[in-house]
Amino acid sequence: MNNSGNTRFTSLCLKSVGVILIASSLLDYLTLALPFQPLDSQWQNSFTSQVVDRGIVPMVGMAFILVAYWIESHLDSSSKKSAFDIKLPAFILSLLLGVMFLILVPLHLNNLRLTTSNALIQIEQKTSEAEAKISDQYEQLNDVVTKPERLQQLESRIKDLDTAIASGQFQGQQLNPQQLQRLLETKGQLQSFRELTKDPQALEKKLGELQTQLKEQKLARETKAKTEVFKQSLRTGVSSLMLATGYLLIGWIGLKSIGGIKTNGKRVSA
Repeated sequence: MNNSGNTRFTSLCLKSVGVILIASSLLDYLTLALPFQPLDSQWQNSFTSQVVDRGIVPMVGMAFILVAYWIESHLDSSSKKSAFDIKLPAFILSLLLGVMFLILVPLHLNNLRLTTSNALIQIEQKTSEAEAKISDQYEQLNDVVTKPERLQQLESRIKDLDTAIASGQFQGQQLNPQQLQRLLETKGQLQSFRELTKDPQALEKKLGELQTQLKEQKLARETKAKTEVFKQSLRTGVSSLMLATGYLLIGWIGLKSIGGIKTNGKRVSA
């Protein structure tokens, strides 16, 4: 009798823990969905990833419930059974979760495809902007090379910066350390420009190096973006597929077993 009481207490504890795990997970899913923005691809990616990360918790809760019923099945048949059977709702919920995780697989992969496409477009735009900026600088330097008056203006500006740096004043105002640092950086850039204008071949070489560097950076960014998408699709997509398989099997086999038990019961009563 004591053993029967302990067994029932263990079964009740397992059922309680299982129900709490399932209920808390469903509440967590509801919280993650807020604010609800189903048309936003970023919201879809974030929601899918977080739901899949927590997808095993309801399955653990169902496992607790099934173990509790397995324990009860080993009690004496004359013992009083539980009046409320939660197996049927658990199996139905398992089927619903299985369908949900199955739907999330293609949805998540499509969202990742769109995200990757947008990321590649942004990388292309930034690269084009950087190339245009380099081309503008090259045209300015080439203009200095071909027009002596522009070179004189460059020399004059460097001298003005030297005077301001030496005196610590610019346009009649005292320079603070940050302003002085900016003037030094500007002077360094102008001196680099002057050196490049003295050697057209070095200018062409510098332009080629910058263009090659941009192409390498673009390729590295594209590779990184594609790698991240592959990792997410492998991690979230495969996990969602495995969760869908597990939940569908639990729900289908569970409902089939309940139907078989009821059928057998009818045959016995007949």
